[in-house]
This record gives sequence, C-alpha cells and structure tokens, in this order.
Amino acid sequence: MLRDKSLIPLSRQHQHALALCVGIERAVPIPQGDVKRWQAQVEQHFRSEIGIHFAAEEKLVFPAARRFEDLGPIVEELIAEHDALRGMFERASRRELTADELRDFAGRLSGHIRKEERVLFEGLQQMMSAEEMAALGAKLDEELKKAVQACAVHQKD
Repeated sequence: MLRDKSLIPLSRQHQHALALCVGIERAVPIPQGDVKRWQAQVEQHFRSEIGIHFAAEEKLVFPAARRFEDLGPIVEELIAEHDALRGMFERASRRELTADELRDFAGRLSGHIRKEERVLFEGLQQMMSAEEMAALGAKLDEELKKAVQACAVHQKD
C-alpha cells in the first residue's frame, strides 16, 4: 500500500534512521577503534531527528491508533520499544555501547521501524478516514515544524 501523504514526513525520518542502521550493519564486525565514532553518530541522529520523531509519534500517532482496538497491542509494543531504544541512545551518548551492542541496536531500531511502517501505518491508513488522516497529518506537520525550529534555536546558543 502506498504511504498516505500525512505520514510521509515520518516515513522519511524512518528512511534516515534505516540508513544509520545499514551503515552500522555494513561495518560489522566493528573495529574497536570505530566504536566511539558510531556511538557519536547514533547520539547525533537521536538529537537531530529520532528524539523529535519519537515525541511526535507518542503525542499524536499513538493516541490516534489507540482509538482502534486492533491497533492497541501494537501501540503498547512500540511504546516499550521506544523506551528500550531511548536507553540505548543514552548509553551511546555516554559512549557505553560495545560493538556487539551497536549491532544489536541497529537490528532493534530497524525492526521497530519496519513494525511501524508495515503494521501501525498500514493499519491507520485502512482504519482512518481521509479527513482523519489529513487532520493527523496537519498536526504532525505542525509538531515537526516546532521541533525543527526549537533545534535551530538550540544550535545557535
């Protein structure tokens, strides 16, 4: 199924995160000398995009999905995965992940993204009306725009 235009901004961010995962997976086995560089990339990606992405999903997408009984269980799984992934991002920011944990992180993040795309987003597109999708998309655009402006202001400080 084609992605509804309302969800395309999140899907684009998913593509960026998947590129990070592919980079890590291609680097395996990660030489010890490269571990800190990969952790810095993971940290930077979280600060510039994934943290904002998670917040937008939790504020707007997950509540919209919870309205549908069939999507409730997947939302709970995704929230638990957000929490686990945040922990891994925090460990990367403290440069505490090993090479094996970086590989595990890439697998977890890519699996999480695929679940959102294939199960959550597909489900939303099937269950929500065109008007509901458009309203969700407008809220997502506004939320992501605010977050980008906040990052720009923060970077100037």
